[in-house]
Amino acid sequence: MTTALALGSAGALGITAGAHRLWSHKAYKAKWPLRLFLMLAQTLAFQNSVYEWVRDHRVHHKFTDTDADPHNATRGFFFSHIGWLMVKKHPDVKARGKAIDMTDLEQDGIVMFQKRYYALLMPIISFILPTFVSYYYLGETFSNSWYVVAIFRYVMSLNATWLVNSAAHIWGTKPYDRNISPTNNTFVGIAAFGEGWHNYHHVFPWDYKTSELGTYSTNFTTAAIDFFARIGWAYDLKSVSDEMIKKRVLRTGDGSHTYSEQELTAKMVDYINNLDHESEQAVWGWDDRDMTELDRQDATVQNKSD
Repeated sequence: MTTALALGSAGALGITAGAHRLWSHKAYKAKWPLRLFLMLAQTLAFQNSVYEWVRDHRVHHKFTDTDADPHNATRGFFFSHIGWLMVKKHPDVKARGKAIDMTDLEQDGIVMFQKRYYALLMPIISFILPTFVSYYYLGETFSNSWYVVAIFRYVMSLNATWLVNSAAHIWGTKPYDRNISPTNNTFVGIAAFGEGWHNYHHVFPWDYKTSELGTYSTNFTTAAIDFFARIGWAYDLKSVSDEMIKKRVLRTGDGSHTYSEQELTAKMVDYINNLDHESEQAVWGWDDRDMTELDRQDATVQNKSD
């Protein structure tokens, strides 16, 4: 099980830090050792080649919840989770996919090497080597090596990734844009190594963190990228300013963000401070010459004398 978790984590990084944040969104840059590692890890995950993964994901962002979206969430949970892989692609998906700019990947030798030899690399890296190494070198039974390290690991990693397409388009909050289907979902954030902050990600797809959260506990991929940045393998990490986030939250958010609460509190304070205070001049009490006639009229005097 430990081996399965380790390989599953490596494969997850190949998807999240590699195919997603690096190659799909160009949210940061990576030197060749990191690109090579992420390509191999993405091959281990067995979710099509980097080139095909990126093409479909860019189409998903450009045409979310339309017929051109490969896993259109408006067609229901099952379709967006796994059903889209069981049927032929909608003609709009194919047409839009052909029009997506992929020249940056075509200039990446590591990506194109994987694309060229994917049919050979994938079964070796994803299934044969994990089973062989677990059985011959780690003392696992052949049954555990195949069914747990290879198959169970693969199925679990697939479902964690698919939750981003399904659950994170149905359940959760929309702090940044209430008008789109992607949501922020903590469970998906943890299960998918930080990819569950999907409402934020669709609004700011160039942020390498895919969220504004500062904790690694729900965004393991960000921790990994920050580590690679410290050793010089990752650079040009892009993020979004607090001011830009705040403006978007207040303009289109659903009110669940703390910025919304702060803004509401500030407006209430301003409202209270300006209630019926036409003069800021202090008065000592009733009959002070600086007391306004409006204040006098608003005053309630009980038990008046004749």
